Amino acid sequence: MLAAMSTSDTPPPASGEPFSRDRGDACPGSLRLHRADDGALARVRIPGGVLDMRQADVLREAARELGDGELHLTSRGNVQLRGLGADCGGRLAELLGAAGLLPSWSHERIRNVVASPLSGLDGRGRSDVGPWLTALDGLLCGSDKAAGLSGRFLFALDDGRGDVDALGADVTVLGRGDGSALLRIGAAETVLRVSGGDAPRAALIAAETFLETAREAGAWRVSELPFPAEELSSQVGTALRAAGVDAADHMEHVPPATTAQEPAYGLVGTSGPAALCVGVPLGRLSGAQWESLSRAGDELRLTPWRSVVVTGVAPGEAAARLGEWDAAGLIVGPGSAWTGVGACIGRPGCAKALADVRGDAEAFVRAAGAPVAGRLPVYWSGCERRCGHPKGAWADVVAVPGGYQVTQVREGVRGAPVTVHAGPSGLAAAVDAARRTRT
Repeated sequence: MLAAMSTSDTPPPASGEPFSRDRGDACPGSLRLHRADDGALARVRIPGGVLDMRQADVLREAARELGDGELHLTSRGNVQLRGLGADCGGRLAELLGAAGLLPSWSHERIRNVVASPLSGLDGRGRSDVGPWLTALDGLLCGSDKAAGLSGRFLFALDDGRGDVDALGADVTVLGRGDGSALLRIGAAETVLRVSGGDAPRAALIAAETFLETAREAGAWRVSELPFPAEELSSQVGTALRAAGVDAADHMEHVPPATTAQEPAYGLVGTSGPAALCVGVPLGRLSGAQWESLSRAGDELRLTPWRSVVVTGVAPGEAAARLGEWDAAGLIVGPGSAWTGVGACIGRPGCAKALADVRGDAEAFVRAAGAPVAGRLPVYWSGCERRCGHPKGAWADVVAVPGGYQVTQVREGVRGAPVTVHAGPSGLAAAVDAARRTRT
C-alpha cells in the first residue's frame, strides 16, 4: 500500500473474469496505521472533504505532535498524516475522536465520500449536496452491513455539474434541477431516478446490494464484478422498491461525465462572504500553510484534486489572503508552473518507489516556467501502481529502472510509451510532448 490511493486504484478484471482474494483490503485508516519507510501513516477519512475550523486545528496539532508536521492531501479529499511513531495510535484516536473525526470506530475506513466542492457557492450546481453528505455519512455509520465495505469503495455526490461524476465512483448521486436525483452504479450509462430526499438512503441501499453480490465474486469495487454494472443497477432498482424507495421503473440513459473539472483557483462566486480556492503543490501542506488557510474563513473543503476551498472569507480580505497564500507557495491562479502537476510520495517515503519522484517533479517545474494553456495534467509515479493518479486524460510519468516511462493517457487508452534514460532535459522534453493536447 502506497501513500495515496487512487480513485481507480485497481484495474478491472478481464470480461467475465472475477477477482480472487482471500483477505480483506489493507487500506490504512485512522485506527489501522500503515508502516511506510518514513514512519507510520494514518489516512483520516473526511467525507466530502469538509472540515470545520476546530477539526482543521486538531489535524494540524496531530501532525505536529505525532508526525512530520505536514498535512498530505489525497485524491479523495482525505488527509494523510505521515512520519507517525509506531505507538501513537491511542493518542491519535483520542485527538480525532474529540473533534468528531471518528464518529464510528467500526466504520471509519468506509467513509469514502467525494462531493462537488463548489456546491452551494457559485450557483452552477442543480442541487446543494451538503444535506446529502450529512445524511449519507450518518446512514453509513449506522449500518452494520455497510461496515463490510472495502476501504476502497467510493461514493460521489455530484450537484449536477459533472465534476465528481467523472471520478469513477462505485455509487454516484447526481443532482437534477427538478429536485430529483439520479443514482449511478459504477460506470453504468443507465441510471435510476429517485427523489432528492431519498438519495442518501438509495446510495446506502446500492452499496449494501453490492455487498451481497461481492462476497461470492471476491470484489472490493463495482468495476471488479464479473458482470456489467448495468446488471447490478437492475438489482439495486429491485432493492430500492422493496425498501419503499420510490425508484423509477425504467432505467434512464445518462453516460457518466468523462472530464473531471477541478475548481478554478482564486475567487469563487461574486456576492456575499467570499470563497477562495487554492492549489497545493504535490498535495503537501506545512503546518503554517494549513493554519493560514484555516484561520481565513468558516470551513475548509478539501477537493479530490488536492486543492482547498476556504468558505466564509470576509469580502474585503479576499485579495490579501490570496496574496498571502501566493507568497507561501500555494497556487492562487492559472499562471503557476505547478498547475496540473502531481506525484505520489516516492522515495524515501515508499519502499516500492524506484525514484524520488517529488524531487524530480519539482526540478521539472523549476525548468518549465509558466504553464502553457491547454496542456494536460502530468502525474509522476514511483512505480507501476500509480497510486493517486488522476482520471480522464493526463501525461503519465512512471519511474522504471534507470529512468522514466512517459505516456499520454486518454480515457483509459494509453499512447505509445517513451522511455527516457537520459538527463533532465531529455525527460522534460518527453513530458512536455506528452502534455500537449492531441486528438
